[in-house]
Amino acid sequence: AEKEREEAACRKLQDLIIDVLAGMDHDKVYMSRDEFLKDLDSSLKRAKVSIKSPVRKAILAVMSEQDENGEICRDNKGRIEADSQLRDYENVPLDEDIQEYFEREVQPYVPDAWINESVTDEKDGEIGKVGYTINFNQYFYEYQPPRPLQEIEEDINKLENEILQILEVMKQ
Repeated sequence: AEKEREEAACRKLQDLIIDVLAGMDHDKVYMSRDEFLKDLDSSLKRAKVSIKSPVRKAILAVMSEQDENGEICRDNKGRIEADSQLRDYENVPLDEDIQEYFEREVQPYVPDAWINESVTDEKDGEIGKVGYTINFNQYFYEYQPPRPLQEIEEDINKLENEILQILEVMKQ
């Protein structure tokens, strides 16, 4: 009985939210998350509908999409919010300064990129994680030139003939 009452209350809230969203301007394209949330909040207030933060975030997730031309999203302190879908990593040579590498190799191509300074190495405490790449090919690979094309073609022809012989045996 309690579960049914809770489900009914959720359905009622869902219907109210749908009505509020239906009452908003359908032709308006929001290029600012803050502007959309301001209009959403005022529409909810006019309809006397109160929602909790997770529901508000769910509405935002459903009603929005990323747009390159949109306003940059900021947190409550005014800092630019990182987009986890755009996250990338770089392998910086050990003997090179991270900031210099970033300015030379990253910023010219991605001007709004930034270094996440909260990621630090456990051992040295510096920005970024220290790791090593061992290129096994460089140390252990011995080049072997490919076989001549004529030799490969002869092998293919030999295999074709073997297959044809097997098929002949199967027909009998």
